[in-house]
Amino acid sequence: MYKLLLIPCERTRLPPNIRLKLAGARFHARVHRGLFAVLGLVLAPRPIVAQGLAAPYRVTWGDAASVGTTGVLYVLPGALGLPHGAPSCAPCDPATLPGVDQWALHPVSSTGDAASDVILAGVAGFTAFAGLHGLPAQQWHGNFVVFASAASWTAASTEWLKVLVRRKRPVLYSSDAVTAASDPESQQSLPSLHASLAFAAATSYLVIARRQHLLHRTRNTLLLYAGAVGVAALRVAAGKHFPTDVLASAALGSGIGWVVPTIHPSQR
Repeated sequence: MYKLLLIPCERTRLPPNIRLKLAGARFHARVHRGLFAVLGLVLAPRPIVAQGLAAPYRVTWGDAASVGTTGVLYVLPGALGLPHGAPSCAPCDPATLPGVDQWALHPVSSTGDAASDVILAGVAGFTAFAGLHGLPAQQWHGNFVVFASAASWTAASTEWLKVLVRRKRPVLYSSDAVTAASDPESQQSLPSLHASLAFAAATSYLVIARRQHLLHRTRNTLLLYAGAVGVAALRVAAGKHFPTDVLASAALGSGIGWVVPTIHPSQR
């Protein structure tokens, strides 16, 4: 009988450079597996089941009548040429303004004016996208009505407050005051329509998103308020409003943006 002799073999030692390459390859493989796992968690489709916790808003013909009525109220001051009468001064004395408003006096900027229009459009568009996209039809119909109601009430309130307050725009404190005095717009500085609409959109989204547990509501709310602040700052930079104008407008828009989605009836 032959006996099998087991002769221990010494394990082959690889050169240091080869060992380093193999260790690096194993490390990269682990990293790639970890990255793919994380990407799988992040990019995996998320169900929208949590968004249906609150009952959708009710949509009635009364909502259409409300939006239509406030739309008429919004255009009425411009159609009637309000406010009537020339401003009490042209040019006016900057020393009569609060200190923060004196600091903001500068020539009108058409670039800043156009930029505020663009950002306001972006705020409105993103509000609609974040508050409507991907929702069931019944839910987004109700949200759309609430957004429209908040915007229409904000616009109508802002225009009539302009007529009642008749605050002079910054241009009436400049060398262009005599030319601008004949324009009724020169006495419509408070409140700012751009700022009030932007803050109404951001706040109405905040209320709806918290009520319905919409996805990414914190991120979207921060972006919308950042856009609203940008709109307000650009209105001042454009020489269209004073800082105190846009602060009051932010309060007005935020108030209406909170009230409308809070009191709007839901479906039973």
